[in-house]
Amino acid sequence: MAQLAIRKILNGNGLVQTILRTSATNFMVMVITTLISIVTARMFGVAGKGELSAILFWSTFLVGVVGFGLPTSLIYNMKRHAGKGAEYIRAGFLFQLPVSIIVGVASWIYLPVWLGNYSADVIQTARWYTVLMLPLLLAVNLIAALAQSTDNFKVYNGVRLFVPLFNLAGIVVLFMVGVLNIHAASFVFLVTTLLVVIWSLLQLRGELKIAWFKRMVDRVAAKSLFGYGSRVFGVELLGTLYSQFDKIIILSMLTPRDFGLYSVVYALSRVFNTVQMAISNVIFPKLTGLDKDKIISTVGRAFRLSLILMTIVVVPSMFIGKFLMGILFGKEFLEASTAFYLLSFECILGGGSWILAASFNALGRPGLVLIRQVIALAITIGLFFVFTPLYGLNGIALSLLIGAMVRMLITIAAMRVVFKVRFAGMLFDKDDFRFLIGRLREKKIIKRAGRAGGMDE
Repeated sequence: MAQLAIRKILNGNGLVQTILRTSATNFMVMVITTLISIVTARMFGVAGKGELSAILFWSTFLVGVVGFGLPTSLIYNMKRHAGKGAEYIRAGFLFQLPVSIIVGVASWIYLPVWLGNYSADVIQTARWYTVLMLPLLLAVNLIAALAQSTDNFKVYNGVRLFVPLFNLAGIVVLFMVGVLNIHAASFVFLVTTLLVVIWSLLQLRGELKIAWFKRMVDRVAAKSLFGYGSRVFGVELLGTLYSQFDKIIILSMLTPRDFGLYSVVYALSRVFNTVQMAISNVIFPKLTGLDKDKIISTVGRAFRLSLILMTIVVVPSMFIGKFLMGILFGKEFLEASTAFYLLSFECILGGGSWILAASFNALGRPGLVLIRQVIALAITIGLFFVFTPLYGLNGIALSLLIGAMVRMLITIAAMRVVFKVRFAGMLFDKDDFRFLIGRLREKKIIKRAGRAGGMDE
């Protein structure tokens, strides 16, 4: 009976079931990514790990810079304007073709400057990897948005899971044949992403059967797509800068060894964002188009429950994380343990603030999130230049933690002013756990699990 209850959770299409499945996917992605980090850290050492991270960094960063808000706009418009999905898909994908070429050429020219502290071999590998990976990552973002907008979370979760899974398999194969180095590892990451893109396109072929190269573009659909995209792009651009500027600071002010240390502790701290990331990814497409009160109440409850859960988990896990970091990655990585503590708390606060931000995006008010991001980013970047020369990696982590606090406070204040939400009500509601238990009973999960427990006894 317990298996039937679990199967009901995994196969349902409701908000709670989708969040649970996405949370499970996030957890698996985190585990696989950690295994990749362990293998590469052990094989390449701290400095080699930093060089590999530098190669992989620029394509991810640049895709965030030139996304133009199209993935989010695709979700929003396909949910709000049924019947024009083909035009939105066509405009979004075709627009990314010239973008990937232009950004690729710029990357090839300027990467030697951006990676001035690295060897010529690393720079050349980074050039090829960035130019070839850019169109793939742009496609991945639009594919994920298309899957979300059609409630095809099987493909959405598959895209995010299969890339690291295949990366791990490829690295293991390289290790077994004795050719594991940062250049071969980069090639594996590129090929596996290509394979996942092909798989996802085949899975979504029904939605992609459209007249791709007909002469005229639907101006109304294009205006709607790029109109909302331009409004949300500022938020996403600042989000990218906020999440990636720490790496830029390390690349410009510190050493490859520092980058190697930071890449490990940063990735390890993201485990505490598993549930919150799932909620953020699911709640926007699920709630867009609903009435304001429903959006506010659902987002508020998701925020409170996730924050309580992750706070309970984080304290013991931090100590276990430090212990495991020394065993799995090596004792030399323990010198970044303080940064790990600070980044863990930053992860929880940052994830919670993004859940709250979903309410503004779902109600068509992304400009409010943009203001929040501008203020928080300005404060965080300013602190980077103050704390990094003084405290190194710990200074970067401290800056991010303060920035996360600022984002949280601004978001709650904006909800208080714009949506008239009580401050205390956003942080605590005694009915939250009653609601959660009621939903589980409604799905007969608690009842069935109790019966199964009785039968097992």
